[in-house]
Parts: sequence; C-alpha cells; structure tokens
Amino acid sequence: MPPICLDETFLLHQLKELLSIPSPSGYSDQVVHYVGKELEKLGIEFEVTRRGSIRATLPGKQNTLDRAVTVHLDTLGAMVSQLKDNGKLALTPIGNWSSRFAEGGRVTIFTRAGPRRGTVLPLKASGHAWGDAVDALPVGWDHVELRVDEICNNQQDLADNGLDIGDIIAFDALPEITENGFINARYLDDKAGVAVVLTVAKALAGSGMVLPVDCHLIFTIFEEIGFGASSDVYADVSEMVVIDLAPVAPGQNSSEYAATIAMKDQAGPFDYHLCRKLVNLCQGCDINFRKDIFKFYRSDSASAIEAGHDARTALVGFGVDASHGYERTHISALTATARLISEYIQSKPTFAQDDKRWSSLAEFPHQPDREVIKLKT
Repeated sequence: MPPICLDETFLLHQLKELLSIPSPSGYSDQVVHYVGKELEKLGIEFEVTRRGSIRATLPGKQNTLDRAVTVHLDTLGAMVSQLKDNGKLALTPIGNWSSRFAEGGRVTIFTRAGPRRGTVLPLKASGHAWGDAVDALPVGWDHVELRVDEICNNQQDLADNGLDIGDIIAFDALPEITENGFINARYLDDKAGVAVVLTVAKALAGSGMVLPVDCHLIFTIFEEIGFGASSDVYADVSEMVVIDLAPVAPGQNSSEYAATIAMKDQAGPFDYHLCRKLVNLCQGCDINFRKDIFKFYRSDSASAIEAGHDARTALVGFGVDASHGYERTHISALTATARLISEYIQSKPTFAQDDKRWSSLAEFPHQPDREVIKLKT
C-alpha cells in the first residue's frame, strides 16, 4: 500500500494556530471550538462531551474492533491564589511544572472584567535593588509573583481592575520556527500532537481510502491534571494509541528527529503486542524511530486504564527538549510521528478476537517464554 501524502505546510499552520489559542486545563473551550471547526472543514463527524472533549470518527469497513488515537488540547498554566498587599498576584500552578520556567513569562489573566496582561517575576526581580540576593532566591511558586499591567498598588486596586482569586492565567507560547526545521515554543505538549492528528486526518479523509476498522480521534481536555481520557474512550475501542511528547534528556533514548515508542512510563508497561506492532510498522515503512522508558511521566493511557477501559494502549511521542519548559522539537519528529500514526490507522487490528470483551483461553495470544526460546549450548 503506497503511503498517503502528509501536508507538512498544513501541519505547521495548524501548530501555529493552536499555539495562539490559550488552553490551560480548565479553560479550553476556545480551542475545542477551533478543533471542531477544523474537523467540520475536513468533513469528519464528531461529538463533544459535556465538559468539552471531542470524539471524532474516521469510518472503516467494519465498526467493531474500533481503535482510537488520542491527544490532549489542554496545556499547563496557572491560577491566581492571592491578591497581594503590594499590588501583585500570587500564583498556583495548573499542572505539574516548575516555576523556574514561569519566571519572565508574559501572560494573560482572564478576569470577570476581561483579559489583563502581565509578567511573572521572582520576588526579588531587580539586581539594582537586591544585588546578589537575586541569585540566592529559591525556586518555587511561593517565590514568584505576577506584575499586572494596570495601575495596581494594593489589593483594592487589583480588585477594582477585576482581578480575583481563581482567575486563570495563560502563558504566551512564543513560537519560533527556524529555516532548518527547529520548532521552539511553550506547549508543544500537546499542541504539536494535535497538529499531527489533524494532518493525518486531512490526508486520510481526502484519500478516498477505506480503512479496515473505525478509528476514533479523541481530543481530551484534562490530561495535564491527570484524568484526560478517563471518560472519553468509546466502550467498543479495543486498542488506543496516545500521541504526546517524548522527553529528550541525558539518560533518555528519545530524539528530536524521530518518533519514539514508549515501552513503559511511571504507570507501568504499555501493551506488549501493540508496542511491537508499532515497532514493526516503523521498520517496515522505514520510519525513523526510537524506543524509550519514561520515568516521571504519565499520559491519557493511564487515565483511561485506571477508569476501567479494557483496551490495549501504547504511546507514540515526538522528541521534545526541555519538556514542560520552553520546549523544542524538529519538524522531522512530527513528520515521523504522523507517518507512523497514518500507517497504524490503515493497518489491520492487532488481534481479531479483541472485538469481544471476553474470549476463551484458546483465543488469547502468547508472548515468548522459556519453552519457545531455544538457547545455543
């Protein structure tokens, strides 16, 4: 089967548009509307859950043995936790990330009176005022504050400008794409994954190809706080591949220039058979890939399994340097990921018997064991 044509220009356009839309966990309505309208343009049917997750369907030849490809629309962010006497705001993070990467960030505060702009700064922000004490300040959310671009000298000024405890704070993504293919931005996790899914969906929907089984495209909205896919997976989904970042760092095997198949994260191993199927697809289609173990990481796979969904799961990542900070990847990682997901959606189901919730032992697959491994003596 010849590979379908993936539109790299479309992928980068979608990524830029997605990065321009603030969507911290709990404030994702705008990006849900954007993705829904893009799916409508592609002629792909979908539905929206009460809270805002999107479940779209690429129809296949049969509507059993359904598969799903899952990404998340929400990002990291912050929330106002206190109006301070000095006219600045104290913050609490949304999602798990270090205040080290918040310092210096330009932000939008969504207030009842409309958006306000500001900057997150360390409590001791001026070397002229504090000298070397600036460098001795600990790292932590208790050691930063938000300076609002309004005349605010005290708590009352903040309140008069519509600022309040619980206001959502979105950090500017600051995207920059270099001529040699590097993509720098906050929130490539998981806006880059969403752009990949939309690109694959565009290619498949426009190809006229009949897929072997229904494939559901699931866009979750609470992944960064731990329960993204807990209620969003169709009951008839037998296997699901999650797309998210693959951390690039010393001790990791992921690469900014390849797709990464995660074998295990902190929630445990991914499905043995589905992971090996993805590896075989990469090898058979000459897709640049790595395998890796993620130590401090969980994804929509974990939330789906913990919620009781009996589906095989795997995770495909695009390599990202400085994850949950000012992130960087390369277009080659995104195109490799898109190629792998495209091939996966076009492939046959991993196991024909998985259309049944329960099967007999005779139908259940085998993994290699001591009885079938022949050792040389």
